Amino acid sequence: MADIQKYFVQFDEAIRLERDDEKATLVEKRERVLRRLSEGIKRQRQEGTEIPSYEAFNQGSYAMNLGVKPVNGDFDIDVGLRFDLQKSAYPDPVVVKAWVHNALEKHTKKVVMRRSCVTVYYQEGGEDIYHVDLVVYSSGARNDDGKDYVAKGKPESGASERFWELSSAQELQNLITGARSGDDAQQFRRIVRALKRWKDLRFSGHGRAAPKGIALTAAAHHWFQLSKRQDVFANTTKYDDLEALTNLVGGMLSRFQPAWSPAEQQYVPRLCIALPISPHSDLCDNMSDASMRAFKERLEALLAALKKAQEDVDPHTACKELREHLGEDFPVPEKSDTAQKRDRAIISSGNSA
Repeated sequence: MADIQKYFVQFDEAIRLERDDEKATLVEKRERVLRRLSEGIKRQRQEGTEIPSYEAFNQGSYAMNLGVKPVNGDFDIDVGLRFDLQKSAYPDPVVVKAWVHNALEKHTKKVVMRRSCVTVYYQEGGEDIYHVDLVVYSSGARNDDGKDYVAKGKPESGASERFWELSSAQELQNLITGARSGDDAQQFRRIVRALKRWKDLRFSGHGRAAPKGIALTAAAHHWFQLSKRQDVFANTTKYDDLEALTNLVGGMLSRFQPAWSPAEQQYVPRLCIALPISPHSDLCDNMSDASMRAFKERLEALLAALKKAQEDVDPHTACKELREHLGEDFPVPEKSDTAQKRDRAIISSGNSA
């Protein structure tokens, strides 16, 4: 098989949201939003609204260093806002989210209260280019069970859709980032980012029909296997991302199980990816049977491409195969640079026996 590890590393360098200009811009947008939030909260307090203190913290793929540059250019960052309040004192969580929305209103032309967060969009030419999602929490330090709860709902939501939902975002972040270290963690992150880029390309514009990014991260947490080989004599370790990604995709496919579909009146394949912490909910339950079927079919196509690349002895054609599924950022070396060098045949001029 061809040795294409360096091309996986180059691919990761091209797609990851690292400490580059884009990430610096996101940090700047975050700080601007938080300054405006502080000013807006202060103004509401001066006008007579009692608003408790809060703390802001990074969360999601940005905080876990698992972010990838967006295919369509809409960079995002998730920020948690943990308010020092007991959820029972505010049975309607939209009231709390409204403090945040009111504080940020008119900060940009587009500030939207969504079901799970308040989003501030930055636009150019009418197109979203950056956005900051602010997720509102009731602090576990105030709740009887010691747990954080996230505010769900928006102004137009019915009463049943406005509620506090148990959240363990910080615990999940600590679990994912603490499970591996050093170069092993680097391989894990490369594989997750590769799978996210594949998802963005294969499910572009599908919205809720696409698998969630956190679902892919959880799948990797559950089923990722390190792939590396150690040379004890040379005291070196060589990682094999192609094998690691192949094993993960194969592991995901092997866990699809038949489930009865009332809509289709037949058994359909479904993959359950459990949240690795309480309440261990299925992170794929938002996907319809049709979406899940498409997910499985695209995973099968990806696995076939990965296996074909594994069998290929030429890095040029192996990388070309992977580019079809992982996108234009996957490098393909020139054929002339990877062609096997062969010695000229030596033809004997002697007489045969």
